[in-house]
Amino acid sequence: MLYFLKIKCIIKSGVTGRVGFCAAAARIFTAPADKEDLINMIDKTMTFSVHDDRENEMKEILTTVYDALKQKGYNPINQLVGYILSEDPTYITTFNNARGLIRHIDRDELLQVLVKSYLAD
Repeated sequence: MLYFLKIKCIIKSGVTGRVGFCAAAARIFTAPADKEDLINMIDKTMTFSVHDDRENEMKEILTTVYDALKQKGYNPINQLVGYILSEDPTYITTFNNARGLIRHIDRDELLQVLVKSYLAD
């Protein structure tokens, strides 16, 4: 017999107060041999991590935005810092959809990754 388990989670950004929803991957598993095994499976804590994929996605977006700012003649570092501090999208050019892309990154999450990266070196 197959069982189907679907998990939903809610993500809330601490600073902005925005709430988003994500659907964790659905999991299909076969029935355990006896009732005790089923109880053990239910009691087991499952973990879910997308940090590596998310960090790679953020890096690609930041690189694209950086390149677009540089191509338009702006100082990319100053413009990115201005955006991160204020969350004002006008610091980012619309060239190559950079402004649209940067909005896909949560500032809190970005700052965590930047600090982690800075301290790792």
